[in-house]
Parts: sequence; C-alpha cells; structure tokens
Amino acid sequence: MNEPGPSGPPVITRSFRVGPVGPRGLLLATMAAWGLNLPVMKLLLPVFGPMGTSLWRMLAACALLSAVTWTAARRWPRLEARQWAMLALCGAVMVYANQVFLMQGMRRTTASNAALIMALNPLLSSLLAALTLRVPVTGLRLAGVALGFGGVALVILNRPGALLGSGGLGDLLVLGAVATWVAGGVMVQRLADRRAGGLDSGTVSWAVNLAGTLLLALHVLVAGDPLVLPGATVTPGLVAMLVASGLLATAAGALVWNRALSVLGVAHVSLYVYWVPIFGVAFSVLLLGEALTVWHGVGLAAVLGGTWLGTRRG
Repeated sequence: MNEPGPSGPPVITRSFRVGPVGPRGLLLATMAAWGLNLPVMKLLLPVFGPMGTSLWRMLAACALLSAVTWTAARRWPRLEARQWAMLALCGAVMVYANQVFLMQGMRRTTASNAALIMALNPLLSSLLAALTLRVPVTGLRLAGVALGFGGVALVILNRPGALLGSGGLGDLLVLGAVATWVAGGVMVQRLADRRAGGLDSGTVSWAVNLAGTLLLALHVLVAGDPLVLPGATVTPGLVAMLVASGLLATAAGALVWNRALSVLGVAHVSLYVYWVPIFGVAFSVLLLGEALTVWHGVGLAAVLGGTWLGTRRG
C-alpha cells in the first residue's frame, strides 16, 4: 500500500508487483545487494580511492540506466525545463552531496560510528515525511523504528573489531550523508507520484543519477582527485567487482528503491534500510570468515520485528 496521500487514505497499488515477488521481495533483494556491496567496497577503496570509487560506480550505473531508459521508449524522455531543474537538484542532493559527505565522513570516524549513524535513516525519513508530505507518525511506526535501530546496534556492536569513537567532524559528515539521502528520497517521492501527474520512476532514476554523476565528475576534475591511487594495482577481478557494484548495487538498486518510494512512500520504504547491515554481516561471514554470536540472532529478530511493526497500517 501507499503511504497516506495529502488528500486521502492509503491507496492499493499493484503496479510494483513482479510475479510472485512483489515490492517487499524486491526491496529485500536490493538490501541484500547493498549488504554485499559493503565488503566489496572494502576491496575497492584502497585501489580507486573514495572519489574514484564513487565516480567509476556511478558511470557504470549511468550506462545501464541510460540503456534501460532508451530501450523502454526508443527515445530520450521529453522533460520540461522545470522538471530538469528539480531532477538536477535531486541528483545534487541525493547523489553528489551524499557521496561527498559519506566518503569524507568515513575517513574521519570509525566504521561502527558510521553504521549506527546511518541506521538513523528510518527515523529521519519518518520525521521528514511527516513535515513535508503530511504522513502521520504512528505509534506502531515509531516502535518499529526503535526496535529496528536496537537490532542494528546489536549487530554492529557485536562484530569483530567493533570500535566506537568519540563524536567529531566525521560523525557530522556521515549524518549529513544520511540527511541528504533522506531529503532526496522525499524529492523522488514527489517527482514520481503518478497520482499527481509525476514522472515515471525509471525516468527519475536515470535523470537523478545522470545529474549526480556529472557533478561528481566535475568535482574530481576540479579537485584533481585520482581515479586510481598511486602505486595501486588494478586487476581484472577488481574491475569486475567495480562494474558489478555500479550495475547491481547502484543502478538496479536505484530503479527498485525509487519505484518503491513512488508506490510505498519514503517513511515506509526507509525501514528496509535496517536489513543492509544484517545482509552485510551475513556476507562477511560467508566471504571473510567473520564469527557469529547469539547477539547477531537477537539483532536479526529485532530487525524483523521492527520492519513488521513499522510497515503495518496503523
């Protein structure tokens, strides 16, 4: 179901169903891809650097999104100047500013601090949706947000080598990354609201990522950031992981995420972000040999309960 609109109750929407999977199945698959992307990024950053990794991934994503957009209609979308301006603003916030804040913040804070701050996404999404889209913040949703955050905290703090540092500039930058992602999600929901004559979510995904990628390329050009770090060895395996990260986690993830925003609403969809560290731990266990504890099971149960509570109708 959709989030309550400005002028009425929730509306049943079937346009996001893909066979028996449905929107929630696609969202969980996307969270799994984003979770797998976490250990992949650990391997890419020492070779391509923060901005280089971001730009290469976005270029791969734009290539796929452009191919999908062209294939759908055999022409490029015809947009008004006002629509281009809104899409460019969304790209500047949700892609460019988000990547700059996140990459610079990760350099200045611990991984545990960053993960816990990013887990504030559903709370900020619910509050911003209430302020801008008049989506009610119900007791069930707040309980789901709190329970899910507690589960994520248990998972993060019980990982091997988990370390909490004192607050500082890095934490503020990561919080800025969360805020820009949430603000961009609200903008996408408005742009892709078909009930109000909005754009197709695929067109929104393409244009937003295109604008953000152009700004990232301009940033790299002006700042002189390297696309490959000096002395780093680029192997075919790393290139394959970089391309796969751009195509699956970024491009396909954007298509599913933005479609879900237009159908289910940002406050509802944001609760699925709690699954990213859960899948990240699972893939780290499988790929990196990290150990599991009973607290990971408790955290998983809390995330399950939080998602169930937060996505129910009041």
